[in-house]
Amino acid sequence: MAVKIYTDKDADLSVFKGKTVAVLGFGSQGHAHALNLKESGVKVIVGLYPGSKSRKTAAERGFEVVDTAEAVRRGDVIFVALPDTKQPAAYVKDIEPNLKKGKTLLFSHGFSIHYHTITPPADVDVILVAPKGPGHIVRRQYTEGKGVPTLIAVHQNPSKKAKKIALAWAKGIGGTRAGVLETSFKEETETDLFGEQAVLCGGTSALVMAGFETLVEAGYSPEMAYFECLHELKLIVDLMNEAGIAGMRFSISETAKWGDVTIGPKIVDAGTKKRMKAVLKDIQSGKFAKGWVKEYEGGYKQYNALLAAGEKHAIEKTGAKLRSLMPWIAKRDLKGTQASYSK
Repeated sequence: MAVKIYTDKDADLSVFKGKTVAVLGFGSQGHAHALNLKESGVKVIVGLYPGSKSRKTAAERGFEVVDTAEAVRRGDVIFVALPDTKQPAAYVKDIEPNLKKGKTLLFSHGFSIHYHTITPPADVDVILVAPKGPGHIVRRQYTEGKGVPTLIAVHQNPSKKAKKIALAWAKGIGGTRAGVLETSFKEETETDLFGEQAVLCGGTSALVMAGFETLVEAGYSPEMAYFECLHELKLIVDLMNEAGIAGMRFSISETAKWGDVTIGPKIVDAGTKKRMKAVLKDIQSGKFAKGWVKEYEGGYKQYNALLAAGEKHAIEKTGAKLRSLMPWIAKRDLKGTQASYSK
């Protein structure tokens, strides 16, 4: 059965007529959703805690900024655009006491609902609107008259209008320009976590560093190892993104293709897939979520130690030197804005 793809004609922004939407948080997704919705004609307020550094930024962008609890009181649809680990405390302190029957809670990632770190009352709608791209891309595509493919899901629907609200929100941020697919909180959460851990972030960074180390330990220069194992990765990923794996293979040399189809399966083999299945099982069972929440509650000790160790890896020093020779690569210090690129 073909998956239905919703477009502009399937969504109606009049759902928000006479209503106020509250965006809690002004990071990556928060600022993009707020700006796009405002420019789509929706009344948007921004809720932030009193000492938030984002208050000035949001006000400069033309938003009325209020404390989180006040935003929940005034909002008809409340977007919880806060980090997964910080949502439960904010929910208990500011959100839950101000939720009333008929309101809608909206998330861009299903973690808190799926793993029950938040349990909303039964008389509010609970929906998901998840663009498949970081906030700065959601914003840029909107300003260019385009959009980012978006997922929607409905967890609770006492109003019987939850899906219409989700589709309207997706339209307001530009998602229906590209296409909207319906999923579930469970599917979005578990596939998102698996992709991050096994392939996109964890798998890729570990593969890159292992390749770099293998060449350097064999006596090759760090610069050559960097070019072959990290720098050129973008060229291949771009080809895959534009035309799929077969399209990428069409664009590379016969020698590269032969190495791809004969050696690749020896590196990522049945053992790798077996370990991937174990990773997925931990996600499905909630073991990963419990461990992550425990890490947050313990002050991020292992998390910070592992990140610090990664920053000291030889590939980082080599990369910084080589990137300085490439003026066409945008130079960004992402450490200072790490939160703005997170969900």
